[in-house]
This record gives sequence, C-alpha cells and structure tokens, in this order.
Amino acid sequence: MKELKQKLSKAFGKKNVSESLNELTLNIKSEDVLEVCQKLKDDFQFEILMDLCGIDYLTYGDSDWNGNASSSGFGRARQAQQSTNQKEQRFGVVYHLLSVSTNQRLRVKALLSSENLMIQSVTKIWNCADWFEREAFDLFGILFENHNDLRRILTDYGFVGHPLRKDFPMIGEVEMRYDEELGRVVYEPVSIEPNVNVPRVIRK
Repeated sequence: MKELKQKLSKAFGKKNVSESLNELTLNIKSEDVLEVCQKLKDDFQFEILMDLCGIDYLTYGDSDWNGNASSSGFGRARQAQQSTNQKEQRFGVVYHLLSVSTNQRLRVKALLSSENLMIQSVTKIWNCADWFEREAFDLFGILFENHNDLRRILTDYGFVGHPLRKDFPMIGEVEMRYDEELGRVVYEPVSIEPNVNVPRVIRK
C-alpha cells in the first residue's frame, strides 16, 4: 500500500491521495474522471470496477434531529433537522476499484455541485459500470454523460424524485393504487402523516 500511495501521489498529486483505516482514496475533479480512470486501468492495473455509488453530503457533520434525546424522547424524531451548512459540492460519485494482478484496492471520489449533476460515464472503460450508473441516477439524480441507456433501474418509471437524497421525505412524494374503473395503476399525493420511528426514551 505504501508503494501504491507513493505512485498515486506522484501521478495525481500528494494532496489528492489520503489513507484511512488501511484504505486509499484518490480525490479527483469530476471533469477529469475519464482521463484518471483510464490511467488507473492502464498504468496501475485496476482492471475491475467493483462498485460505483452516489453520495449526498447535505447533512454531513450535522446533528440528525432537533432536541435532546435524554429529555424529549420520542418527540425529538417527529421533525427532521434541515442542514444550514450549504455545501458547494453536495453530491459525489465514488468508484471502488480492484487490481487482481497486484491484489490492491482503491477508492476514487469525484464531487459534484447541486447545479451541475453531470459526470462522464465510465462504461467505455469498465462495462460493468452500466447498471451501477443507472442506480446512482435513479437514487440520487446524478447524470452520466454518454451512457447508452440511462433510465431508472430500482424504482418505477413514473417515480417522483430520488429516494436516497437526504432531503427526500421518508414517506415519499406520491402513493400508488390500482383503479378498477380505469383498469390501471394511478399515482396520488401521499395521504399519510410523516412519522419517523425511534425508540422511546423511558426515564424512571
């Protein structure tokens, strides 16, 4: 790992390579993703893309709930806290790479702003990125430029929003039911009250 870290630092800059819990992370600019990933495959023998996922830093570093857990108990989870820390680069795409020939792993992270959720597809480098990128698009709304078939993969085609975003309501935006008269499924606004369940704090 030490040798790999030195090589990565020399190729991409020491400040862009970090180590934590015996894992290496390479932080890159989103516009450089194709160039960097091709170099990692060709020059560093990272032949396999193990996983690709989106990430949302909206509430990163913030408390999850308003209130004090020891005094307010169940009531503290009734209303989610909104982040006041507006991040310039709220979203990210994380690539987990594996080199079979050298038996090494690497995490590559590219950050994106909320205003420009577009990044180049790496399907031309690793074919298996196809479904991974569709999942990140479906759940986070991240767009992968030059992807051959970028459409939802886990939710229904009529689904509203992206359910793994931190500001997506836990009860969803719409509910669906089968209408006997129309003979099809219809979507309607959610009719249930928001309620987040956490263990009730009981003091004796």
